Amino acid sequence: MTRETKAVSLEVLAGRIGARVDGDPAFEVGRPASLDRAGPSDISFFSDRRRLDDLAATRAGAIILAHGDRSLFRGPCLVADDPYRAFVAACRVLVSEHRGANGVVDSTAGVDRSARLADGVTVGPNAVVERGAILEDGVVIGATAFVGSGVRIGAHSVISPGVRIYPGCTIGRRCRIESGAVIGAPGFGYLPSEDGWTEVPQIGSVVIGDDVDIGANTTIDRGALDDTVIGDGVKLDNQIQVAHNVVIGEHTAIAGCTGVAGSARIGRRCRIGGRASILGHLTIADDVTIHATSVVTRSITRPGSYASNLTVQPAARWRRILARLARIDDLFARVRALEREAGPKRHQD
Repeated sequence: MTRETKAVSLEVLAGRIGARVDGDPAFEVGRPASLDRAGPSDISFFSDRRRLDDLAATRAGAIILAHGDRSLFRGPCLVADDPYRAFVAACRVLVSEHRGANGVVDSTAGVDRSARLADGVTVGPNAVVERGAILEDGVVIGATAFVGSGVRIGAHSVISPGVRIYPGCTIGRRCRIESGAVIGAPGFGYLPSEDGWTEVPQIGSVVIGDDVDIGANTTIDRGALDDTVIGDGVKLDNQIQVAHNVVIGEHTAIAGCTGVAGSARIGRRCRIGGRASILGHLTIADDVTIHATSVVTRSITRPGSYASNLTVQPAARWRRILARLARIDDLFARVRALEREAGPKRHQD
């Protein structure tokens, strides 16, 4: 996959992103870039007054900025209510991703005869599509990817090279799954026995909604009985573990290295920071923000912002804190004894 840019006039770009041109409407820009790296044919954005020096020094040909900042740049501009959001939209217009020939099944791909491939489906080199799989219009399967039997992938979804989708999973429309992701592997279910551990069959599946993005090396386990469910519009970063029977509500975003234990239910529009840990069988309400590295040990029933991490300390001080924490039970018992001893005296006074 390569990324390509195309030159677009400011007039055309403004119409596509809902901005207003202030300057030469015929001026063409090609590549979106940061202020400090932009060149004369690039477009950048300005939305933070702390970067005034960068704006003054930029070589960008055009800038996206707010109306109140127009006087800060002499060249042609696109004026927008939210410059950063407009810049993101401009990136989508200017940058396209080239993934090879569309609608071509590579000669080295292994596609079962019973699989159903709609118009415009692309299957890359050495990819495997097993029996009964259904790939809807415009689906892209990258090189060496594996699509198991009975998998259904919605229209215009992109499965990057090296993705593994286990049998029976369902992927919605316009999804994007990055390399190394594993969808539908058996959940971690075992019962202790006299001989060690007895595996609990994982007979559920994974159901992923529309417009879901799943980052590289993220794992979503199949359910034990019911399905693991990822709602529409969910965004998952790299290296996230989603255990069996987890449900993630629509438009929730989860940052990298987070772990979600089995049967947890996460609401809609939640934001979960990197390396957070969510214990199993908990429920998190809609519109909850969980800060990075937090450990969630109890259900969260109300919207809001939650955190549980400790700030970094000098090593010697942290060792002292740990030593005192180890004696907290003894300290608590002594305080209770003192309270019992002081209680009757206060009553006598």
